[in-house]
Amino acid sequence: MTNGAHVIVAEDDPRKSGVLSWLLRERGYEVSTVRIDEAVVALRARPADLVLLDANGSAEAVDSALRQVRADEHTGDVPVIIAGIGDPNEAASVLRSGADDWLPKPLRVDDLLARISAVLSGRGEKRDVRLALRRREEELLRAQDDIATARQLVEILNEVTAELTAAEIYRVLARRVARALDLRHCSIVLASTGDSTGTVVATYDDPSISDLQVQIGRYPELAAALKTNRVILVPDVTKDPMFADVRQLWKKEGRTAPVRSVLAIPFTLDRRRSGIFFLRTEQGERSLSAEDADFAEIVIRAAVAAIRRAQALESTQADNRRLEELATTDALTRLLNRRALLERLSVEVDRARRFKQQLSLLMVDIDHFKAINDQHGHLVGDAILREMGTLLNHGIRTVDVVARYGGEEFVLILPETATDGAVTFAERLRERVAEHRFDLGTEPIFHLTCSVGVATFPSLRVASPEDLFARADEALYRAKSGGRNQVRS
Repeated sequence: MTNGAHVIVAEDDPRKSGVLSWLLRERGYEVSTVRIDEAVVALRARPADLVLLDANGSAEAVDSALRQVRADEHTGDVPVIIAGIGDPNEAASVLRSGADDWLPKPLRVDDLLARISAVLSGRGEKRDVRLALRRREEELLRAQDDIATARQLVEILNEVTAELTAAEIYRVLARRVARALDLRHCSIVLASTGDSTGTVVATYDDPSISDLQVQIGRYPELAAALKTNRVILVPDVTKDPMFADVRQLWKKEGRTAPVRSVLAIPFTLDRRRSGIFFLRTEQGERSLSAEDADFAEIVIRAAVAAIRRAQALESTQADNRRLEELATTDALTRLLNRRALLERLSVEVDRARRFKQQLSLLMVDIDHFKAINDQHGHLVGDAILREMGTLLNHGIRTVDVVARYGGEEFVLILPETATDGAVTFAERLRERVAEHRFDLGTEPIFHLTCSVGVATFPSLRVASPEDLFARADEALYRAKSGGRNQVRS
């Protein structure tokens, strides 16, 4: 969601708010302008998709408005971009206060529009996942209401429980129906009308078969069941006109008819997916009958509700995982975001305290990153941040944690690591960054450095997660003020 979105411009200078409003309206956005201290009231009066706060005014007013937006239960999840940041320290402050992004001054139109579009796209993705999750939950409730309780179904589906996946249910059905009807061949094929191929998802003949592709044209009973959506029963394939072409094919191949009778029962899972319950007997075996068809149809019609339930559960679980990932992952780098980092650090500090272990924290800042943004634009800066995140993530142990703290700052948590080990690790990390070629596929190739601040829990003046951050931040400041491209603890 980008164009057509409602954006609130919070700016105390009427001339600036007028320019920003005109610029955004020209790009299709719906814009409301308010004073900075009116942002929360405006959001309560009419929801918005994004708030653009101007930092050129009072820093206290901007910080107060930002904290009010985040604290209000009705506006807390609305994205906020701070425009016109002049000092990197000020940028870090507004990010810690809850801003989603920031823009330096002087404000560039392309950067502004790109950042607004990116933030709105991320918000739209989260909203889509929530809607999909709600639909899945409604589908699950409907599926649970549809489950039949007939005696035959209970006997066959006693293995089908809430813990089974759809694939497992298919295998249970093929096995139990084949045994109930004393058949050697029972399969489930997923296909829809007009498909040239189908997928065998379960077969009693060979339980190891999964996702086997078959040509629908070689099975006229499958094609007819899909086309008519009706049960197809052929007691004798050697006489039925439906198999005239297949019999000619068998004759050309020098084969006698391998099949005596077939039964194909179509079923529908949803508007896009359908399938066929497919039974057959060979020459020398009994012919399938109408009674077989009635029994199998009862089973498959009732089993569809269980399959839908299983698929709804799987989809709901997948959507939950996706929503959790969006809530804890930085959209740009795919690392943990600031909120997830703080939660994880609290857990790790409690563990270190409980087991009397040491824990170190590294704050990593890319040197002269603002100059890159100013000279090459935010798209190049974003690409560098993504590659930096990958570089850091590849250099840690499985127990370590790396997250994007905000802007060009990254944080690493190193469990069971004392100060000496953390400093050694930080030095290797600093050297790896300095040696790395940030090749973005276009000129120029960047060679960057980073500054690292190290703090360890427990130690002097470090008794909590907050202390750990404060000491690491102080060490980082000393590294940068001391000439950058160095580690301080």
